[in-house]
Amino acid sequence: MKNIKFLLIGSLFGLILTKTEAVSWYRIQEMFHFQSFHMYGIIGSAVVVGLISVLLIRFFKVKSLGGEDIVIPDKTFNKGSIIGGTIFGMGWALSGACPGPLYALAGAGYPAIWVAIASALFGTWLYSYLRPKLPH
Repeated sequence: MKNIKFLLIGSLFGLILTKTEAVSWYRIQEMFHFQSFHMYGIIGSAVVVGLISVLLIRFFKVKSLGGEDIVIPDKTFNKGSIIGGTIFGMGWALSGACPGPLYALAGAGYPAIWVAIASALFGTWLYSYLRPKLPH
């Protein structure tokens, strides 16, 4: 019962993704074919909101709900990011869905999306298995 807030926030996120058509296979294909600004606008807005949020957290030294300092570690570049990003992008383009909308599509009643969910889970497991051998 204490995790009900996560269910509610996840449901709200799924509703927003559905209403903005961010889960639409056609919208995603338009983006990958450079035919529409719709998805770039959504992604760009998220980047701007995230940037402003991080700046505000750092400027006002915001603490977590538990009272701990929020620490945002610096990211370092490595070639594994290029490889992983390419694999992620190919999966996104082929399935027409990134991980966020997968469960929203399942909730909306698209049974074929379970193949993408199973593939994403398998890919996550495969990464954890191969992680020690991959470039980091």
